[in-house]
Amino acid sequence: MVPGQDSRAARRWWDGEAAAYQEEHGGFLGPQRFVWGPEGLTEEAAGLLGAVAGLCVLEVGCGAAQCAAWLAARGATVVALDVSAAQLRHARRQAGVGLVQADALALPLRDARVDLACSAYGAVPFVADLVALHTEVARVLRPGGRWVFSTTHPLRWCFPDDPTEEGLRATHPYFDRTPYTEVDEHGQLTYAEFHATLGDHLEALRAGGFTLEALVEPPWPPDNAQVWGGWSPLRGRLLPGTLILAARREG
Repeated sequence: MVPGQDSRAARRWWDGEAAAYQEEHGGFLGPQRFVWGPEGLTEEAAGLLGAVAGLCVLEVGCGAAQCAAWLAARGATVVALDVSAAQLRHARRQAGVGLVQADALALPLRDARVDLACSAYGAVPFVADLVALHTEVARVLRPGGRWVFSTTHPLRWCFPDDPTEEGLRATHPYFDRTPYTEVDEHGQLTYAEFHATLGDHLEALRAGGFTLEALVEPPWPPDNAQVWGGWSPLRGRLLPGTLILAARREG
């Protein structure tokens, strides 16, 4: 893949899908709520970020900035970043949040600027080079700062993106890192999502300058009846859908 092609595809795709995404999922995500994934695990329940009052926090891949608004309401100074201008237009309704359009691999912040970085299904699934992403996040974090993010659980790569019983049969090799891509009639990349094994994720964090502190695989709660793409109560009872990793910058 040509360098930067994944970023350009992500920007175009999210610019085109932002309105539909917010219409479909905005109610679940809430106007000011920090949700880690389709299971519905909230930061209020998980407590992975710790106390944020007085901290400078960066949200990477903020979408409509619901998570950033939740953080700001609890006393954090928040910079919310997204590659998509259309997503950021939805984020403008949030008070007390600084919004920036930028690529996650080129954060427009000086070195050691923030205390905490987070991402709830933000940039991570759409970036080909995880080491480059983690290295860039480490650059803007102060020594000892934390990076907490959620992403698609690697095990889901083996199964079709189907929330029904048809999606419960493994059809794809776990160790095949070939990305899922879509192209237009001209052969131009329009969507790309990347697979990393659990080992890949841990090694990328280490190579990026982080020490792992926590690994969370949220279970599907019995009161969550929503279907979100390939996520559903049926699959959630049997298979993990989300991976959350919390790490601390070394040095």
